[in-house]
Order: sequence, then structure tokens, then C-alpha cells
Amino acid sequence: MTVDIASYVRDIPDFPKAGIVFKDITPVLASAEALDAAVQQLAAPAREWGRIDVVVGAEARGFLLGAALARELGAGFVLARKPGKLPHHTVRAEYLLEYGTDALELHSDAVAQGARVLVHDDLLATGGTARALCELVEQLEGTVVGCAFLIELAFLNGRQRLAPYPVASLLKYDDADA
Repeated sequence: MTVDIASYVRDIPDFPKAGIVFKDITPVLASAEALDAAVQQLAAPAREWGRIDVVVGAEARGFLLGAALARELGAGFVLARKPGKLPHHTVRAEYLLEYGTDALELHSDAVAQGARVLVHDDLLATGGTARALCELVEQLEGTVVGCAFLIELAFLNGRQRLAPYPVASLLKYDDADA
């Protein structure tokens, strides 16, 4: 049986501010069938990219599917967190937001030199968060094998910002009203 994952994504208009249609993935997570299908479908392109040693997931929604994806791929899972949230020595990458800057950190020993890393987040929008994750992996001398997302807002062109890394997304929305 094929699961229509898109039917589990709930649109929330005007959240977190007017004019934005928030893509709520909590119904995907609440359904055993949709959750399993999402993990399986995210793992498929990653397997084509070769061995994955570690999946790096962005705070906070990237943790949800990222850990399950790592388990499915027989890989470890690494948390990318906002500054000051990790208890050990860290490396940091800053990225631009539409209204300023933000940053993510990894433990400085989270990615071994030469490790093959899959970058994951629930959503690809402008690509800033994912690009910062790629920079962190490379600071630690890991190799970004590819980037995998549940949802891609294609009209924001985040995929282009991630070039030359391979990018896979399960659900693609081509305009802001979709």
C-alpha cells in the first residue's frame, strides 16, 4: 500500500505571521504509516549516494525524522543546535535570515574526519540552515554526501544555494499558496 504523505501535511494559514502558510508535519509524525513511509522514502536516495556514516539534523524538527532516518541507514545521528545548547566544545556556522542572522553548532568531535554525512531537515526553504550544516560538516573534515528534506518550498530556491550537493525532497511546493 502506498501512503500519500502529502495528505498528512496540514496547512496553517498566517502562521507564524500573516501571509505565511505553515506546513505542519505533526500529522505525519502521528501516523505510524505516514512516519514509516517518510523515513523509507527519505532513506532511498541516501542509499543511492552510498554509505552514510552520520546523519546531521537541524534543531528542532530536523531531529524528529533525522534520528529515525539515521537508524534506517545504520548510521549515527548528530544534533545541530542553536548556540549555547551543546555541553561540549563546539564549532559554529552563521547563516542569513530574512531579518538578520542565526547560527548553529555541532560538537567539535561529532563528525570524524572523512565521515560520509547526510544533512537532514524537515523543510528546505531558502537553504540557509542546510548550507550552514554543510559548512559545519566540512569544518570538521567530513564529506557531505547529500541533503534530504521532507518538504521543499521550491519557489524560495534553496536547492540552488546547496549546489553542488545532491538534494532530495519528498514533497515539493512550487508556489507560496500551495
